Amino acid sequence: MADTPLFDPTAFRLAPEEAALADRVREFGATVIAPRAARWDREASFPTENYRDMHEAGLLGLCIPREEGGRGAGYRAYCLAAAELGRFCGATALTWNMHVCSTLWSGALTDDLEMDAALRAEHRRRRRIHYDRILRDGAIYAQPFSEGGAAAAGGVAFGTTARSVPGGFLVSGRKIFASLAGHADFYGVLCTETREDGERLSRRNTLYLAIPRDAPGVVVEGEWDPLGMRGTVSRNLLFRDVFVPEDAALMPPGLYFQAATRWPHMFLTLSPTYVGLAQAAYDFTIAYLRGEWPGMPPVKRRMYPTKQIAVAEMRVMLEQTKALWFQAITEAGPDPSKAQMLRAWAAQHTVMENAAAIAAKAVRTCGGQAMLKALPLERIFRDARCGSLMLPWTAELCIDRIGREALYEAGETDE
Repeated sequence: MADTPLFDPTAFRLAPEEAALADRVREFGATVIAPRAARWDREASFPTENYRDMHEAGLLGLCIPREEGGRGAGYRAYCLAAAELGRFCGATALTWNMHVCSTLWSGALTDDLEMDAALRAEHRRRRRIHYDRILRDGAIYAQPFSEGGAAAAGGVAFGTTARSVPGGFLVSGRKIFASLAGHADFYGVLCTETREDGERLSRRNTLYLAIPRDAPGVVVEGEWDPLGMRGTVSRNLLFRDVFVPEDAALMPPGLYFQAATRWPHMFLTLSPTYVGLAQAAYDFTIAYLRGEWPGMPPVKRRMYPTKQIAVAEMRVMLEQTKALWFQAITEAGPDPSKAQMLRAWAAQHTVMENAAAIAAKAVRTCGGQAMLKALPLERIFRDARCGSLMLPWTAELCIDRIGREALYEAGETDE
């Protein structure tokens, strides 16, 4: 599994630095991450040891700009690396996404947005505070998003609020399915700034604030015992008048709304993990049917026509998924066209649905032993089933948006 790139550098015309990064992450995943993956899944425990090793390997600062001490990886380079990591531990790759996006959103993505010179200078001063914590101390940033309503899907303002007070903000609210809860050093919380005039909460007033895990008023509650992605430890977070200083801002006021509107591929970064899981399910099936899986008797099962047909169907689905997804991440950038947005939603839907379908077919094709926890396929199968549920672009929301946007131009109605 560690020998073959998920995306061949020549076939997909990768830049040399992209290919080198993918190779490095693939080797790291195979040697460091894979041997521990069953433990995090079995215990539903957070992969703390993985993050210590990722810090030492420079992966926590992957998307921090070079001029600020990081590796300066761009959007596509990060997605390719995350897909490689997803082949070895879905929970680690998914939580790594939430950490890296704290730097990607505040770094390269924000640099594409409109700000006056003074605001940009202040933003860069503030983000260096966060970047220094990551690079120097190995600080882990989370990205709690969901609240149980329509806010995470972009339908309404976030119910978690921030009230301006001298020197900073008081944050109150609740986030559910908050990955890294109790384990991240800082929670990058999306919340709505309240107005003194009683104005209704507005998505335009969204703030993105880094709240320390040990700040007074931060509470982690609930159990975490899910079907899959067990190592994400996505418990609930409560914020009870939590004070954070103004320098906690990961984006200036109003920039998140601009980013969500003008740089919507920012919400596609959950998908690399599931591209990796789809590849992992296929890789396992090939090795198993060839009698080459480590620790298993060298019994070949490849000669049966039913197995061959199933593998062919898996390969077709995998190639379709990877090709569409690669095109979508290649097009990512500010102000995408309508066609590019339709393709992004189609890619998200295809990845999440096909990862689960490929994993299910792998279990059926490999047979009864594939259900044993001594082998990774049953974990891959359970992890892969979680992708279609993930906000802000669930499989259902992608279909809804594709259908609507394909049939209507901006401003059109049937009235």
